[in-house]
Amino acid sequence: MANPAPIRSFLQAAKAEEVAPALRVVQMEGLAILKIIKHCKEFSPALVTGQLLGLDVGSVLEVTNCFPFPNREDDEELEAEGANYQLEMMRCLREVNVDNNTVGWYQSTLLGSYQTVELIETFMNYQENIKRCVCIIYDPSKSNQGVLALKALKLSDSFMELYRSNNFTGEKLREKNLTWVDIFEEIPIKVSNSPLISACMTELEADTPVAQGDLDRLQLSTKPFMERNLEFLMECMDDMSQEQQKFQYHYRNIARQQTQQQAWLQKRRAENMARKAAGEEPSPEEDPSNPIFKLIAEPSRLETFLLTNQISNYCNQINGVAGLSFNRLYLMKALHEN
Repeated sequence: MANPAPIRSFLQAAKAEEVAPALRVVQMEGLAILKIIKHCKEFSPALVTGQLLGLDVGSVLEVTNCFPFPNREDDEELEAEGANYQLEMMRCLREVNVDNNTVGWYQSTLLGSYQTVELIETFMNYQENIKRCVCIIYDPSKSNQGVLALKALKLSDSFMELYRSNNFTGEKLREKNLTWVDIFEEIPIKVSNSPLISACMTELEADTPVAQGDLDRLQLSTKPFMERNLEFLMECMDDMSQEQQKFQYHYRNIARQQTQQQAWLQKRRAENMARKAAGEEPSPEEDPSNPIFKLIAEPSRLETFLLTNQISNYCNQINGVAGLSFNRLYLMKALHEN
């Protein structure tokens, strides 16, 4: 006779359901990707954003639809109008039986310059209501090189825990073993289409074996792309230099404070020796009310981490474009010789 299954209490069942599997893949409908590309390219080089709609199913986050946010200046009344616009759009989509569950947002970027404090704050605001959300980043300038520059990002759990405590000191980062590569996690994207759309795309596919994307990848001129990347890289290096100067100033203040503390202690000890010789009680060697014993706050390392991430991104882009450019030049040289 088979053993009966163990009976679990309601609390045990609730705890088991709360532990959701880790997010492994973002499955996007082709229609949602086309909407994102169209919106970002129409307003390029201006930056735009929009809402992602779909379902959270196990370890897969399904993105089935999206809609753009209107471009407005920062103002409280306009922000309220934007919130009403989102609610109205989701109500209209629900009425036509379209998925209206928010699973994140998308935004455009220019040459991969998206790693900012504003992006982290937006993630934290979404995390208050949505436990698992992603941000889809699309780069129209990089897509002009013949590559679909689309990526899905989320904040790592360890970084979100540290961000809530708002303590980015060197000691805390070493304690959590957190480095600049641990801020964002990139989730693989899987493109999904219904069988009907796949059949339609097969019918619409051109007979020629060469597509426009193949021709874009053969462009020899990479000068504008490389120049902008180098300009952004130099700006990041200047910002990094300013951040390093803040830390140098901080450590100089600590050294100056320690020197003042030692001088004050020597003076106090000399006074205590004189007081002992006079038969008086010695004074305490530490005075918390003295400004020289006040702890100097360490600057946050969050901006430094983000700048390091951004510099690494620019270097990888320059390296990739330069390598492909050399391959094209050698290919054209061989064709010219033949």
